[in-house]
Amino acid sequence: MLLKFKKTFIRFISKFIYRHIFRKSNMPIINDWCKLRGNIIFGKNNHFNGAEIYGTGGVVFGNNFHSAKGLVILTQNHNWKGEALPYDDTVILKPVNIGDNVWVGMNVMILPGVTIGEGCIIQAGSVVSKSIPNYAIAGGNPVNVIKYRNVEHYEELKINEKFH
Repeated sequence: MLLKFKKTFIRFISKFIYRHIFRKSNMPIINDWCKLRGNIIFGKNNHFNGAEIYGTGGVVFGNNFHSAKGLVILTQNHNWKGEALPYDDTVILKPVNIGDNVWVGMNVMILPGVTIGEGCIIQAGSVVSKSIPNYAIAGGNPVNVIKYRNVEHYEELKINEKFH
């Protein structure tokens, strides 16, 4: 009897949590352990292979997003310009926006206020502290654009709906 109650209770709580987290978006495909907190909107065909997303300031994922293990997204920071040292009690919220068809490598950190454009690839181990333009391949700490995708080839794949 107790076991049946426990299973029913866990199912109820899980449905409540998923409804709250995914209320305005699509259900992502989660292939490994993930911690999802805050205001997160998922596009279609989003894949996570291990992530921690602290979305109090808001995170929007475009369609066909893919990440490797170790993705961390932050959308808030302490106010170091405030009334105390090293920071005061206020929190600064900045949303993160990620475009369609973005691929993020292993152990990437995305900081508050960043926009990652459509078709971007972010190299493993990068710290994304500034916005990245459409079609860029970027990496490093801090992240820098290394080169750009072949836009003609990209658009052809997109038109033919060749999504992984």
